Amino acid sequence: MISFNRLTSSIGAVAQGIRLSDPLDDANFKAINTALAEHHVLFFRDQTLTAVQHRDFAAHFGELHIHPIYPKHAEAEEIIVLDTDLVDLQDNAMWHTDVTFSTTPPMGGVLAARMLPPQGGDTLWSSNIAAYEALSPAMRAFLKPLTATHNIAQSFPSERFAMTAEAQARLETAKRNNPAVTHPVVRTHPVSGRQGLFVNDGFTTHINELSAAESRSLLPMLYAHSSKPEFVVRWKWRDGDVAFWDNRLTQHYATDDYRPARRVMNRATIIGDRPI
Repeated sequence: MISFNRLTSSIGAVAQGIRLSDPLDDANFKAINTALAEHHVLFFRDQTLTAVQHRDFAAHFGELHIHPIYPKHAEAEEIIVLDTDLVDLQDNAMWHTDVTFSTTPPMGGVLAARMLPPQGGDTLWSSNIAAYEALSPAMRAFLKPLTATHNIAQSFPSERFAMTAEAQARLETAKRNNPAVTHPVVRTHPVSGRQGLFVNDGFTTHINELSAAESRSLLPMLYAHSSKPEFVVRWKWRDGDVAFWDNRLTQHYATDDYRPARRVMNRATIIGDRPI
C-alpha cells in the first residue's frame, strides 16, 4: 500500500509502496491526488518507466499538454525531452511555474530522470501557498484583487529560440497560438481551497492594475519572498527517480551547475483548469 513521508512542513514527500509502471488502481489514484494537494510535490524512487508508461501514468490525472517548442519523444509526443544537448534550457534555471502563458495552465508535471550529470543538476520546488500565508494580512489583502499578464515570449525570446529558420517558424507559431493571458495574482487551489501566489519570473510580465514602476517593484519582491528556503524543498536526483508536482501553486528551479556534462529529463504535463 502506498505511503508518503513528509520532507518539510511546507512542501515535499517521498512515496513508498508503488511502481508507476503498473496499472494505477482507484485506491492509489485517490491517495496520490490527496497527497499531491497536501505536499505539492511527490518523489518516487527506483522507478523504471518507458516513455509510453510515463505518458499513461500522467494521463490518469488529466489530458496531456503538447509543448509548442520543446522536442517531443519519438514514442510518445506528449513527453517533452529536456536534453541539454538538444535545446537551450536556461529558462528552467530560474524560478517558474510551467506554461502559465496558457488560459488553462497545467495542474501538474511528471518528471523522470533519464541521464544525470556526475554532480549537480538538483531541482528545487517552492510552495506558493506557504509563501502567501507568510505574508502580512495587509499585503495579502492588497494582492487578492489584482491580476497579472503572462506571456510565452518572457521565457522563449527570439535570440535563443529562433536560431534557424525552422526554429523561428516554430516560435512564431507558438506565439501566435498563445497570446498573452491574464490570471489572478492570488489563486485558489481547486482541491484544497487554499490560496497562494500565482506569479512567476518565467512568464509574468506585469501586474495589470499597477503602474509599470509599481509592478517592477512588487514582482521581484514576491519572487524573492516565494523562494525563501523555508518554503522550498531541494531534490538530489538518482537514476530511476520520478517527481510529480502540483503546478497550480508551486514554482520550481532546475539548477544549471553541471556543465559541460549532459542532463536528460522527460516530462509529461497535465492540463489544468482556468485559475480563479
